[in-house]
Parts: sequence; C-alpha cells; structure tokens
Amino acid sequence: MSEVRHVLVLPDRDAAEEVAESLGDRFGVAEEPQLVRDALAGEDDAEDAQWLVVVEDPDGRLDALALDEFVAGWDGWREAP
Repeated sequence: MSEVRHVLVLPDRDAAEEVAESLGDRFGVAEEPQLVRDALAGEDDAEDAQWLVVVEDPDGRLDALALDEFVAGWDGWREAP
C-alpha cells in the first residue's frame, strides 16, 4: 500500500488535542500526529480558527470510514484526499 496522509478538521484546539491523544489507543498510530491551527480566511480572531490533526499513515492501513466516524464524535471531519 502507498503512504497516506489523513487530515482531520476539528472545531477547536481542545478537540484537536483530544483526538490526537486518542488516535494511538484507538488506531494504534505510533507517530505523534501534527496539530496545525488553520485560521479561516479573513479572520484574525483565534476563536475563528479550525484545528487540523495531520496523521501520517505510511502503510495505508488506517480505515478512512472508521476515522470519519471517530472524528465525528468531536464535531469534526476528515478531509477527502
């Protein structure tokens, strides 16, 4: 399988941190996910930012639908590649 990068979009930093911490237990993700603040276009206020959790999947073994369901628990979604 080829390397895949999953980008999970969360509504706030707390949700992103919880998702990042839970990925290891739920999916056996060994590499620490990267958290990225994604300011919405034209917005300077930190409250108007989404947070991205970037998950490297070097073996392409993570189930995209399972990730969709998982992140939905925090009102988030997975960006389609």
